Amino acid sequence: MIVERAKTPSLGLALLPLISMALLLGVGYGIYGIRPQVLLIAAAFLTGCLGVLLKFRWEDMQKGIVESITKAMPAILIMLTVGVLIGSWMASGTIPMIIYYGLKLISPKFFLVTACLVCSITALATGTSWGTVGTVGVAFIGIAMGLGLPLGLAAGAIVAGAYFGDKMSPFSDIPNLAAVTAGANLFDHIKHMMWSAVPGWLLSLAVYFVVGLKYDAGTVSTDTTNLILDTLRRNFRFNLLLLLPMLIVLYLAFAKKPTIPGMLLSSLTAAFLAVVFQKESIVRIAQAVNSGYPAATGVESVDTLLTRGGLMSMMETQLVAFTAFSFGGIMQKTGMLGVVLDRIMRVARKVGSLVMVTIGSCVVTALVTGSSYLSVIIPGELLGPAFREKRLAAKNLSRIIDECGGIIVPLVPWSMAGVYITGALGVPVLSYLPWAIASWAALLILAAFGFTGFTMAPRKREDETQAGS
Repeated sequence: MIVERAKTPSLGLALLPLISMALLLGVGYGIYGIRPQVLLIAAAFLTGCLGVLLKFRWEDMQKGIVESITKAMPAILIMLTVGVLIGSWMASGTIPMIIYYGLKLISPKFFLVTACLVCSITALATGTSWGTVGTVGVAFIGIAMGLGLPLGLAAGAIVAGAYFGDKMSPFSDIPNLAAVTAGANLFDHIKHMMWSAVPGWLLSLAVYFVVGLKYDAGTVSTDTTNLILDTLRRNFRFNLLLLLPMLIVLYLAFAKKPTIPGMLLSSLTAAFLAVVFQKESIVRIAQAVNSGYPAATGVESVDTLLTRGGLMSMMETQLVAFTAFSFGGIMQKTGMLGVVLDRIMRVARKVGSLVMVTIGSCVVTALVTGSSYLSVIIPGELLGPAFREKRLAAKNLSRIIDECGGIIVPLVPWSMAGVYITGALGVPVLSYLPWAIASWAALLILAAFGFTGFTMAPRKREDETQAGS
């Protein structure tokens, strides 16, 4: 039996799935509110049909889907664990206590700046943006709800801070991955990235400060805040020991211990504290872990604030992840993603256009795969020779793929990071995207650097020796 050889897709055919996905999500999700997982299934089905036209067997495309999802499985398991973590922290009183004292101590004027700074420091120290969003980020979103601040604005400050700290941390996986992929020294990479990352971060803080001035005591309902404070005080017993679950997660993250066991240990500790301090039953704790903390304070606004977490809260997040990676897996297996990136690379003739092509490649990969890792690795591997040909230091490439590959992903609604943040904070990506200023400002700064040549370090002889060894 003669098996027909799979064809190489044309550029037009390779672009068709991307155009279709953009239209489906833009119209279906953006206008009609159809759930993204349904639209991503449709996009994956269309891409699979095109794969059949290219003579790819279903078994091969299915293998691509499985490989894509397998790479994402650690992140998917972390998302489930975060659901457990939030539910148990609610039951123990950990998050309610942080919300209580946050409402008492943080002025609405400085909330956005405070949230961004604290999330930046936490992520810088621990090297985890996800852990930061899922712990202190959840607490800050609760404080924002209590203060009556726009949640999209609050989530933007949280995301901007968490991802700034993450990309500047030597403990984080994305900076390490970017440096290895480009062939740069890790600390040279981080120092070089300060030129693009710090200005965007400072711009964020300035905007948050100016916007925060609108939210003084006169614009925030003190009656609502006092009602929340009174309700929390009546329904929970606060004690410094309730901070122990959060300290466990932060310490283990800083010590670079495995994430999932650390989160489960924190959840177990929180469950014990829930029994000791809040007199919760095992049944209610199990309910909190499975379907979210069942708040029953008698005050609707507080119940809405506290009814969060649980395994089931992450189910839609899982569906979006599986369908997005199915689409990306078929795109990779059929070679359509490679064709698009290869054509993008041919446009790069000058340094400015090379930088723009690298940014574009990272964004396209992020949109297609929804993966921070792939958005760093694929453009980095494809464009490394072009940077060497133009006598540019490897740290220029590592900076761009870190900023544009790793950090743009949380701004993609169907990406792993996007669906995780939405699940953890309860805020849609499109609501926080405009306010995650540090995340998208870096793209504009890098483009300006490319065309002006500012901070585009030349390749040194020792770089060539190291690359050849």
